[in-house]
Amino acid sequence: MDNQCEDGRVETNGCKVALDIHYLHNNDAKNKIASMKKLSLIIIFSIAATTLSAQKTAIPHLEKKGSTTQLIVQGKPFLILGGELHNSSTSGAAYMRPIWEQMKKKNLNTVIAAVYWELVEPQEGRFDFALVDSMINGARKHDLHLVILWFGSWKNGYSMYVPGWVKNNTERFPRVKNKKGEPFVVLSALGEASMKADAKAFKAVMQHIRQVDEKYQTVITAQIENEVGLFYEPRDYNEAAIMAYDQGVPADLVNYLVANKGKLQPELDSVWKANGNKTSGSWEEVFGKSVLNKEDATALSYLPEELFTVYHYARYIGQVAAAGKEAYPIPMYVNAWIKQHGFSWPSRYPSGGPVPHTLDVWRQAAPAIDFIAPDIYVSIPEARYTIEQYHRPGNPVFIPEFKPGAASASLAFWAYGQQDAISFSPFGIDESSPEEDPITKSYAALSQVQQLILQHQGKGTMAGIYVDTTDKSQSFELNGYSVKVNLSQPLFAPAGGAVAGLSSSDKRVMSAGGIVFATGADEFIVVGKDFSATFTPIKADTQKTKIDIEYMDEGSFVNGKWITIRRLNGDEGTGGGDYGFGFNKGFSGMFRFQPSATGNYNIVKFKLYKY
Repeated sequence: MDNQCEDGRVETNGCKVALDIHYLHNNDAKNKIASMKKLSLIIIFSIAATTLSAQKTAIPHLEKKGSTTQLIVQGKPFLILGGELHNSSTSGAAYMRPIWEQMKKKNLNTVIAAVYWELVEPQEGRFDFALVDSMINGARKHDLHLVILWFGSWKNGYSMYVPGWVKNNTERFPRVKNKKGEPFVVLSALGEASMKADAKAFKAVMQHIRQVDEKYQTVITAQIENEVGLFYEPRDYNEAAIMAYDQGVPADLVNYLVANKGKLQPELDSVWKANGNKTSGSWEEVFGKSVLNKEDATALSYLPEELFTVYHYARYIGQVAAAGKEAYPIPMYVNAWIKQHGFSWPSRYPSGGPVPHTLDVWRQAAPAIDFIAPDIYVSIPEARYTIEQYHRPGNPVFIPEFKPGAASASLAFWAYGQQDAISFSPFGIDESSPEEDPITKSYAALSQVQQLILQHQGKGTMAGIYVDTTDKSQSFELNGYSVKVNLSQPLFAPAGGAVAGLSSSDKRVMSAGGIVFATGADEFIVVGKDFSATFTPIKADTQKTKIDIEYMDEGSFVNGKWITIRRLNGDEGTGGGDYGFGFNKGFSGMFRFQPSATGNYNIVKFKLYKY
């Protein structure tokens, strides 16, 4: 950091060096020699300090931890409590100015926001980073991080964000064509000039980000393109694409299959094996005949065409990512319009996108891409299935877009606690106020326990919870206990009165989320609301057959330190006993959150004991 010295000069390495140099010019030769030795030592220490500082501030990157992967920012594991802005929000600095404060009030620590090729390079070779700078400065001012979305060649399958000079030169930048030879508003993934132009622009963006932000690490991750792939056709039918398809499966992809035989994704491994593990041939000879199955959402329809399309999209995007990483190698990923009910075959969902069964092709053709990620706008059961499908060895759960609402605000706990998610991010985060958005309270609780989450990831010592009116209970094993969670509903005594300590508002609870952490022998921390739980020992103790709560404290984490707010006992918690109704025979410990007038989440630390 620059300092102004007593003599008015500014010195990067501090005033002491400047004063030593000043001393050399005003003393005799003996003092000059002594001062030069002193100066040499100062320079050596300065270089050493600079080296240590650089080591401490390695750029954002991914690190393996046990069975999971973590994002490292400023040298420490980081959990993204995110929200994605509407696509057009960051196209105007003045429009965004009041939004940054709202994002902070929603308890986000990271904003996911678009950078547009057409605005960065409106004329070929002439770059304008004013909007990029406004994003970085706006986020940094409010102590927020950024995930940038590079809207380059494709967004939602179409080429809408490319500059006008690309749109208007279809000969240089060829388009996708259908079987009839009709062009789409989509750049062909086989267009070499398109890829090079995109890569050049993205590299320029990343060079600029490194220059202005490496020290601060406001920008921590980059998404390359957005929901790529083809609608209406499972593959491209322009001249270059037809020629490439007719040439069969490329040797580099076959070599990858052979080198990773037995370790491939189960879907790809099974179809390759079913077709004789061929090491050459057409796409249908190697991966099976092309079929369409509209009835089974899990079927691999149009698989040969899809894998061909994935291969070429991955090669194109991989080279764009590699160019960006040459400038600034932070983690980079691709996102998918997911395979889902109603959109269950390629061309109905974008053919060529990063859906889970194509993960091996992305790994082979785009090694610069660190992971693939789902954009989720489906029902909660299908959303949970999708997240589980993306949670594969070497592919961390990163959710850049999720349908906003109360259910998603509950599901965030399950994603972080059960699936070791790096990121959760409702879309359109700027369309509602902090008071209206249910994610505000979820992130208020998650921000308190984020370090606890990071400490427990990959260890099997925490469980994420999600229950709702459709699936009212959830069971799992943790820390030697079988745990059953139930959605809370108002409880009433047999005589008709509300049970002391257990009554809640008449408002029906639709969903609940939380996380249970095992913090020691028989000891737990639970964060959440609107659910109850029973803890039953998996292995019975023949000497001590009964179990109950030893203590139960409600509290909070302040700067990572646990602060007890109040001790819960008796009918508040439960803290022991069964309220005199005889429903607990002592074989399970019982836990229930106390109602909150504000609807906030609670954090409770408790311990069980046997007797």
